[in-house]
Amino acid sequence: MIVQKYKDMLQAKSVIRQLSEFAVKRGAEIGYENVFDYSLGNPSVPVPQKFTDTMIELLQNKDPMELHGYSQSLGIPAVRDKVAASLNKRFGMQYTGNHIFMTTGAAGAIAHAVRCVSEPGDEILTFAPYFPEYGPYINLTGATLKVVPADTNNFQINFDEFEEMLTEKDAAVLINTPNNPSGTVYSTETIKKLTAIMARKQEEYGHDIFLISDEPYREIVFAGVDSPYPSKFYANTLSCYSFSKSLSLPGERIGYVAVNPECTDGDLIATMCSQISRGIGHNCPPSIIQLAVAEVLDITSDLSVYETNMNILYKELIDLGFECVKPGGTFYILPKALENDAVAFCEKAKKYDLIMVPCDTFGVKGYVRLAYCIETEKVERSLEALRKFVKSEY
Repeated sequence: MIVQKYKDMLQAKSVIRQLSEFAVKRGAEIGYENVFDYSLGNPSVPVPQKFTDTMIELLQNKDPMELHGYSQSLGIPAVRDKVAASLNKRFGMQYTGNHIFMTTGAAGAIAHAVRCVSEPGDEILTFAPYFPEYGPYINLTGATLKVVPADTNNFQINFDEFEEMLTEKDAAVLINTPNNPSGTVYSTETIKKLTAIMARKQEEYGHDIFLISDEPYREIVFAGVDSPYPSKFYANTLSCYSFSKSLSLPGERIGYVAVNPECTDGDLIATMCSQISRGIGHNCPPSIIQLAVAEVLDITSDLSVYETNMNILYKELIDLGFECVKPGGTFYILPKALENDAVAFCEKAKKYDLIMVPCDTFGVKGYVRLAYCIETEKVERSLEALRKFVKSEY
């Protein structure tokens, strides 16, 4: 007999993927350049040339078995050492390679981090708006995801609701900053207040409460925005990172868990991750990609286009009468729809070949997400369609 819960999940497919598929189909009819597809967060800038050069050099000069053979369960030791050294240099941490576990992107990192610090029946808190895949990431481990309602004034943390919802059953708090879908970056003040509450509750409840920090957009932060490194403020932190956005490598599925050396059992958690892999079929990411990213840890793709696109869209949305918190990073913007039903709003937008994502499943009804990781000229061309849509429908 097949497992019913996975069969049931077929009826709740990702709305992002569904809209992306619609955009591709529509593009086949009218030319994809004429579809203003703001659905999918797929980086639009090239990988750094140094990454490409490194891949070529590895393929030409390295032993094929080193490039294409299995790596150790925790990842290649020299790569883990380099990741630790880079984080220490950038953020003043004290990681060693023993605190780094290489993963298949941030999703793989979260999958391991959650299983390290929670048991079936435990609860994990996150904050709206949030990435909808957190639901299956958490709930399929046997733990339960709880969502703190959004503070829509600024999309920082709703602390009154958080303190009320944080109970003795909570094993961890999951944050995402810079945030998908709002583009908000949690400030130092926000992180300090969050971690102070968590530290107080750890003592009150007599057990650890871990902070799982989902950080795939860490490098996409706009000029003048305060973007702290959460692990600096709380010992029991597991940082979950992906190179997908910083290096424009989403298809290579490469990331890591970085275990704060000061956390409970900090010297064991990365090794525990290798045992978790045995149960979920992770079995380490490709060796050649580990070796390549290790040579480009301190550079990024040219990410400046995202801030350019954000400024263009934000100005137009405000001019058209949308309520919108200005993003501090990522390549997402989260305006409030011009009617209460965001699904209906996005359905109407499709008539103008504008593809936007309703954010009901992100924990904020009545809002829509635009992923502006597209060419700037296409953003500029989309403005006329946006104006026509608003004028005609609202």
